[in-house]
Amino acid sequence: MALSAAGVIRGPGEIAVMTVDVVKRLFTTRFQFREFVEQAWFITSVTLMPTILVSIPFGAVISLQVGNLTGQLGAQSFAGATAVLAVVREAAPIAAALIIAGAAGSAICSDMGARKIREEIDAMEVLGVDPLERLVAPRVAATMFVALMIIGIVIGAGIGGGYFFTVIVQGGSAGAFLSNFTALASISDLYIAIVKAVVFGAMAAIVGAYKGLNAGGGPSGVGRAVNESVIIAFMLLFFMNAVITAIYFQIVPPVGI
Repeated sequence: MALSAAGVIRGPGEIAVMTVDVVKRLFTTRFQFREFVEQAWFITSVTLMPTILVSIPFGAVISLQVGNLTGQLGAQSFAGATAVLAVVREAAPIAAALIIAGAAGSAICSDMGARKIREEIDAMEVLGVDPLERLVAPRVAATMFVALMIIGIVIGAGIGGGYFFTVIVQGGSAGAFLSNFTALASISDLYIAIVKAVVFGAMAAIVGAYKGLNAGGGPSGVGRAVNESVIIAFMLLFFMNAVITAIYFQIVPPVGI
């Protein structure tokens, strides 16, 4: 039982230490720009199409639910405002987080794990090359950058899907949908969505790199590390989302009608 408790405490502690080390290397060491560009392109290639395919039905479901709710309350004119608020404040960051953790985080973990079992990481350390500086920091920066781009796609597709299903499918008023865009949402909601996307991207990359660098037991160990990284990333992302949202509501009060 003691070993199990120690393992439960050691894992989050080591991830927290690695987060501090990676952030420190991003600002105090020579930035690996070429590695950053290559990884940003790779992460974009594995996340762009899933982002497009997920964001459209995601926005459609939110719009249908919001449209039915506002219709029951007799506030159909505020369907656009509520759809924008739901997409920008919560739906877009969560969708981006799930895509980043599921696609980019697992890809980083498998790459790091393959390097680990081939003893490339040990060889780098013997040669005096810091794996965190050379491999992890550029991937974290690339994932943060791609997450920032992805959330823009999700917001655009979500609002577009909301317009289509509210106006075309449910017969709502296009003028009312567009005129009430900012009735409930504000520019600070967009800012917090961007902050969430960047934080979620960094956490997914760090968790994937941590599990990959600690993989063992051959190819099957890498597979287990990938599965564990996705689960841990999802748990951390939802926890961080709750914490950031709670802090945001304390700092920025909700907009009233």
